[in-house]
Amino acid sequence: MSMGNPEASAAVGAYRTLVPRGLRRRIARRVPLRLRMALKGLLRRLHTVNLGSRMVRGIRARRRWPHLFGPGEHLAALAGHGARIALVRPTVSPLGLREANLELVVTALEEAGVDYFAVRGTSEFRSCLAVAEPDRHRVEQVLASCSDRSPVYLRACRGAAAQGRTVLAGSRRGRDLAHQAAVLRVGMVWSDLAGSLVLGLEHGCDIEFWRPEEGRLLAPRPNRVTEDVALDEPRVAVPVSRLTGFAALHTRRTRSVRTIRPCADPLPEDVRFPIDVVYTWVDGSDPNWQRRRGAYGEHGYHSESANAARYISRDELRYSLRALEQNAPWVRHVHLVTDRQRPSWLNETHPRITVVDHSEIFGDPAALPTFNSHAIESRLHHIKGLSEHFLYFNDDMFLGSPVTPQDFFLSNGMTRTFFSPSQVPRWDPSPVDRPVDAAGKNNRRLLQKHFGTAIVQKLRHAPYALRRSVLEEIEREFAEEHRQTSHSRFRSADDISIPSSLYHYYAYFTGRAVPSTITFAYLDLAKPEIQRRLGILLARRDRQAFCINDTLSDGHDVDRQTEMLKTFLRAYYPVPSPFERKERAAR
Repeated sequence: MSMGNPEASAAVGAYRTLVPRGLRRRIARRVPLRLRMALKGLLRRLHTVNLGSRMVRGIRARRRWPHLFGPGEHLAALAGHGARIALVRPTVSPLGLREANLELVVTALEEAGVDYFAVRGTSEFRSCLAVAEPDRHRVEQVLASCSDRSPVYLRACRGAAAQGRTVLAGSRRGRDLAHQAAVLRVGMVWSDLAGSLVLGLEHGCDIEFWRPEEGRLLAPRPNRVTEDVALDEPRVAVPVSRLTGFAALHTRRTRSVRTIRPCADPLPEDVRFPIDVVYTWVDGSDPNWQRRRGAYGEHGYHSESANAARYISRDELRYSLRALEQNAPWVRHVHLVTDRQRPSWLNETHPRITVVDHSEIFGDPAALPTFNSHAIESRLHHIKGLSEHFLYFNDDMFLGSPVTPQDFFLSNGMTRTFFSPSQVPRWDPSPVDRPVDAAGKNNRRLLQKHFGTAIVQKLRHAPYALRRSVLEEIEREFAEEHRQTSHSRFRSADDISIPSSLYHYYAYFTGRAVPSTITFAYLDLAKPEIQRRLGILLARRDRQAFCINDTLSDGHDVDRQTEMLKTFLRAYYPVPSPFERKERAAR
């Protein structure tokens, strides 16, 4: 990670690993925040003594792999545990590394004449190959030869979990590991140009050594398909996307890989339908948009509706799209809903993104212009060409780590709902209700009347899994409330909130949604601890989704917040997406 982030230093990481969480919390309660941050900064500065050893490792790497220091290649010695050498790439992605590691191992095995077949393992983010145990010695030679071409690393696995140290293939420890382990995790380490995004063996290729016994090959650990196969099981070739939900089934072609028929057949849990993404976006600094909004006088019944922070564009959309491309490459198409606006950096010619104007989804021109997100969200299912199953993002939502379609949908089409610990207030509707609470109460009234159940929980502000047909049904079932919300130019105390609440309860009560979980973080830019929390999030990268919101800014700290957020987002998502114009793409 970036050396500018004290939360990412190896010393702080070791502290978190060695000290139990409960003890860390007690320490945090007793030691003032300012002192803790100063100590972390000191640990980071002391950590720079490793720069010398990194330089030495860099010199050794240049001598060992001189062909990787040409115009198109570059290696970097990484800081921290493991003393790894990374291949620096301008485009670093989990799927790209997964496919590169698979290509590396498959090519080496085929060149050596070693028979193998791909297995549907328990991870979507790594590939898995089966080799007969009698071929182990040849695999050892293959791995040693791989290390002569580039830095390739190994770890032993017990079940799905890696164990022990990461070692360089071809080294003495690497040869010992290859000689003994029942399952080897093999792969390269990739880094972006600035070193803020480092991907490793979590996207490697596992080699399983299957043991011959009574005319069959027995698997060394559980997989998703079979415990054993016949020695002469026929091989078939299938696209990699058949073996993992992380690869794009509907939008991109991937290489074929050799496997066996039991692993080639679709499984009941496989999501095989296309999934689109919808964003709503506004640039509140646009003078034309400001004039349109100002022409209608009052801006909502509640101060939170009129707060300028709701409309500040800090380039979040650019980085949310980077997050989407990096962590959900299986998405078919992106629909960007706007009001006669375009981000200056947007590559509108890309075939997988479409800008949708409000006028294309509102049937009644009298409802426009609208500055009410509830109204805009009520019309999303009218987007032309939108898939039946889709994810809805606000531009302040980000995918923080790789996800699969199964994280949002069941293969039978049901949507997953992520309930929040926060509650819809139980008191009667009040003029002082925040818009989110007023809409929640209105949703509760409708659902209680319809299903006899009073809803309590809000939903997490994470990507919402939706079905177009259910949204159409909601528009018919609650026609008057739906029409009133869609025609409410500014947020109103009478609004209903459909994709962020009402849909999920309605779909659950009608058997089309299930409660689920997602690792999630909510961050408020106005909170005093925001910089520390952003640093921890960047260092760990352990949340599937997070939201960075600002609904209560008083306008005095906007510049500082904007710079802090952009610094964080550039470090978390350094690789431009294909949805950005190349000549304008920012790092």
